[in-house]
Amino acid sequence: MSRDHTRLTVFNTAHELALRVYRLTEGMPPAETYSLRAQVRRAALSVSTNIVEGCARTTRKEYLRFLTIACSSASEVRYLLKFALDLEMLPPGPIEACQEEYLTLIRQLQNLRTAVAGLPQTPGKDG
Repeated sequence: MSRDHTRLTVFNTAHELALRVYRLTEGMPPAETYSLRAQVRRAALSVSTNIVEGCARTTRKEYLRFLTIACSSASEVRYLLKFALDLEMLPPGPIEACQEEYLTLIRQLQNLRTAVAGLPQTPGKDG
């Protein structure tokens, strides 16, 4: 049974943050188009796409694995934004705010993982 990712607050937050990262990284130097900018964008998009893919999986074990990947990608985005900030490629105010929102997203993902892990097992479905 597929879960509806659009009903998850954590998915909607991840989606909005990915859009913001795409907009914020427009201002990066052209030399970064295929390196740091591409990397941070891939990581930002990975958060929401892994939530979607996890929701489509049939077992709790698989769902948890994709939520873990989403959480890892969110952590990657936070670091890459800090890296770009330290290199003065992006303006501090919006980037620092975005980093804080990613920290909140990471906590939401961790809470969702904890909740899903605590659900009763469905016989033959949680292998």
